Amino acid sequence: MTRPITLFTGQWADLPFEEVCRLAAEWGYDGLEIACWGDHFEVDKALADPEYVPKKRAVLDRYGLGVWAVSNHLVGQAVCDHPIDVRHRAILPARLWDDDPEQVRRNAAREMADTARAAALLGVDTVVGFTGSSIWHTVAMFPPVPADAIDAGYRDFADRWHPILDVFEEHGVRFALEVHPSEIAYDHWTTRRTLDAIGHRPSFGLNWDPSHMMWQDIDPAAFILDFADRVYHVDCKDTKIRARDGRRGRLSSHLPWGDPRRAWDFVSTGHGDVPWEECLRALNTIGYTGPLSVEWEDAGMDRLTGAAEAVTFLRHLSRISPPAASFDAAFDTSASGADHE
Repeated sequence: MTRPITLFTGQWADLPFEEVCRLAAEWGYDGLEIACWGDHFEVDKALADPEYVPKKRAVLDRYGLGVWAVSNHLVGQAVCDHPIDVRHRAILPARLWDDDPEQVRRNAAREMADTARAAALLGVDTVVGFTGSSIWHTVAMFPPVPADAIDAGYRDFADRWHPILDVFEEHGVRFALEVHPSEIAYDHWTTRRTLDAIGHRPSFGLNWDPSHMMWQDIDPAAFILDFADRVYHVDCKDTKIRARDGRRGRLSSHLPWGDPRRAWDFVSTGHGDVPWEECLRALNTIGYTGPLSVEWEDAGMDRLTGAAEAVTFLRHLSRISPPAASFDAAFDTSASGADHE
């Protein structure tokens, strides 16, 4: 099935936007999933300067690239997170920071609503990102966590995101949550509960990224089929699971990326254990026609190598399309007018 193959620019935000466009076009990408950091897509400037979005479009056009999604993971993380701390200060625009954690959350929520407005100006109908979570820090369930505390976490998520989604719907834009540890939805059952909490609003769906599922023992292809109506976007990132040696724990012991003592690492698309063909067939089954967006994260491979390889890898897999007729249709002789007497 033919789908656009795009490059997520989040790991390239140290480079100027035009340089990323040049590289992506040179490698054969159809477009970009543009990150809302660096100089790639600045939400405040998109809304304040009438020339900002046309100039971005002109750069994309110059390199023959499309855009189907923008991503604002970093700001979305702060909408629900608890605690708000030095980690958030490092990733948020300075204009959104405040010494009051609740003010940071309110600022982040306002910026996510503005992201929908800016995306609409760009002609994009999908914003990919994170939600944050007020209950992720309880994941070990010790000290003991009462059920009403978990219930409160999902209510907090819904209370903070309903007003944001009102703006998304006003502008014809959808939000695609990347199901990911540290978010309100990080596996199958928490995704179910998240969708229930938000009332299954059509403006709230999922960004499918199999890399986070692999080390949690979640079947990434089954996830596609289970949430067929909610897969709004696809990020292609891989994970390599290392052999169990009795020391490597799946939580990876606070070890840095690439450390051989880790139980797993993110690797460039096609170099890990994600069953890509099975997953692409599942996307075919649900009729997903949106972009396949390469997210490069690999502590052991240069990104120029990884990004160039990944588009070729996915282009090859994308040749797998459902047939026009069942393979056993040729066994049926009735259509040929054969005599069955």
